[in-house]
Amino acid sequence: MNELPQQLANGLILGAMYGLIAIGYTMVYGIVQLINFAHGEIFMVGGFGALTVYLVMPSGTSLLLALPLMLLGAVVVSGLVGVAAERFAYRPLRGAPRLAPLITAIGLSIVLQQAVWMWYPEGNKARVFPQFKGDSFEILGATVQRGDIFVIAAAPVCMIALGFFVARTRSGRAMQATAQDPDTAKLMGINTDRIIVLAFAIGAVFAGVAAVAYGLRTGEVQFRMGFILGLKAFTAAVLGGIGNIYGAMLGGLVLGVAEALATGYVEEIPGMQQFGGGAWKDVWAFVLLILVLLLRPQGLLGERVADRA
Repeated sequence: MNELPQQLANGLILGAMYGLIAIGYTMVYGIVQLINFAHGEIFMVGGFGALTVYLVMPSGTSLLLALPLMLLGAVVVSGLVGVAAERFAYRPLRGAPRLAPLITAIGLSIVLQQAVWMWYPEGNKARVFPQFKGDSFEILGATVQRGDIFVIAAAPVCMIALGFFVARTRSGRAMQATAQDPDTAKLMGINTDRIIVLAFAIGAVFAGVAAVAYGLRTGEVQFRMGFILGLKAFTAAVLGGIGNIYGAMLGGLVLGVAEALATGYVEEIPGMQQFGGGAWKDVWAFVLLILVLLLRPQGLLGERVADRA
C-alpha cells in the first residue's frame, strides 16, 4: 500500500470526493460571500437519503440497479435541505453583519446532526452502506475498488456539466453577473434571489453525489461524518481559490494526494516516525492549508470574488 502508484490513486479518489463537496462552498461564497459551514451536514444528509432509498427497496435488489435511485435520493434530499437552508436560515440575514449568518451556519450544522441522530434508531452508531462485491481492478499498478469507480466517473462528468452550465447557459451567465455585482444584476433584470437559491441547490446536489461516493468507498454513513469532511472540503476550496469552481476541484485533488502521500511516507522520514500513518492524516491536510495561506493566500488558481463595499 506504500507504493507510489497506489498512494497517488488513493489520493486522487479521495481528492475527487473533497472537490465535489468543495464546489458547494466556493459557489455560495462566490455569490453571497457566505461560508456555509452547514454544507458538511448537507453532504451527510445526502448519504442518509441514499441509504434510506436502498433500505426501502426489495431485499436482494442488485446494487447496480439500485444505485441510480440511491443517487437520486441523495441529490434530492441534499438539494431540498440546501434550498431550505438558504430560504429560511440565510435569506433573512442577508443584510445582517457577516457574523450573524456565520453563527447561523454553525447552529444549522448542529441542528442537522441532531435531526439525523434522532430520526434513525441508534443514530449514534454508523449505519452500513451497501458496497459492490467482487474483485478490485488493477489500473497502472494501483488497486482500485469497485466502489471507487463511481467517483472516478462522477467527478469529471459533474465538472464538465457545471462548466458548460456556468459558461453557456442563461442562468450560468446570470450567476456570474450576480457574483460580480448583485445590485447591477438586479437592475439588468436578473432575479438574484433565484440565482442564489440555484447556487445553493447546485452545491448541495454535488454534495449528494459525493455522499454516495463516500458510502460506496467506506461502507458506512454516520451522523458526524460531515464535520471533518466539510472542513477538509472548505480547505480544498481555499487551496484552489475561493469562488473558483475549477479551483475547488483542483484544491480537492491536491489535498487528497498530499494527505495520501503524507499518510504513506512521512513515517519513513528519519525522526518523523511518530508523525506518520492514518492518525495524522487530518493534521497534514491542515498543515498544507497553512502553508498555502502563507505563501499564496489567493489560492492555486486565484480567487474569483468581487470586491464589495
